[in-house]
Amino acid sequence: MNELSAQARWELRTQRPLLALAVAFAVAYALPIVDSTAGHRLTTVCTVVEWVVWGAFAADYLMRLAMSRDRRRFVRTHWMDLCAVVLPILQPLRLLRMVSTLILVGRRARMASQIQLTTYVAGAVIGLLMFGSLAVLSVERDSPHGNIRTLGDAVWWSFTTMTTVGYGDHAPTTGLGRMIAVGLMLSGIALLGVVTANIATWFIARFEKDDVEERRQTEAIEALTEEVRGLRAEVAALAGVPGSTSSGAGVAALSEAGMAALSGTPEAAFSGAPTAGVPQPVEDELSR
Repeated sequence: MNELSAQARWELRTQRPLLALAVAFAVAYALPIVDSTAGHRLTTVCTVVEWVVWGAFAADYLMRLAMSRDRRRFVRTHWMDLCAVVLPILQPLRLLRMVSTLILVGRRARMASQIQLTTYVAGAVIGLLMFGSLAVLSVERDSPHGNIRTLGDAVWWSFTTMTTVGYGDHAPTTGLGRMIAVGLMLSGIALLGVVTANIATWFIARFEKDDVEERRQTEAIEALTEEVRGLRAEVAALAGVPGSTSSGAGVAALSEAGMAALSGTPEAAFSGAPTAGVPQPVEDELSR
């Protein structure tokens, strides 16, 4: 139990620092691509920042692994994190490092209790659009037959690809660019499925809430109807008491009060109902 508490405290303590590092990684990855005239020094600094951020997330994974009670189970349930940590070491490509860091950021964001599903999906869409545009621009801009030359072209291509529209006015021509396109298509389909399921769940919850309220009102009306029937039966029985000269008027008054109870509270109905002409035993019954 202490190990789990320590792991939970670590995850809570490192949420904001890792989020700040993720933002730093996005800036470092985007600068050399957006600014094609960036010098060697700026490019080197950005590369160092990328490796530092990836290393921080890799260290976070190792810390959580060390604090886990069942390490084998942790590895099985966090195999995607493990791949994101190992792949950049085996093949130090910039694009692969970007993908690995995005996986680690996304998996870490899902653990944050403050982040709801809508926020997570919105962040995932924005992140995929941004990094997909930057990635395809970096590999297609210098292609001899490429038609994605500017950041605007790349963003437009990413948007049409994620939504599976595919106008065809812009398309990758390199093998790496097409691999990025496949990943963006699959991610877009998955995110659209999550958004659709989330909207459907919201509508179902609203309809169920309305059904519960309707059933509650129906049950209340049925209960009031049974109560009025019982009161009518009592009035009919008390109407035969000797000395009840105005029993008919009393029954009519109670019937009106009972019908009014169906549209409001019984107290409000009987408090305003006329009692003139109601036999004394009936008035005593109502006063109780």
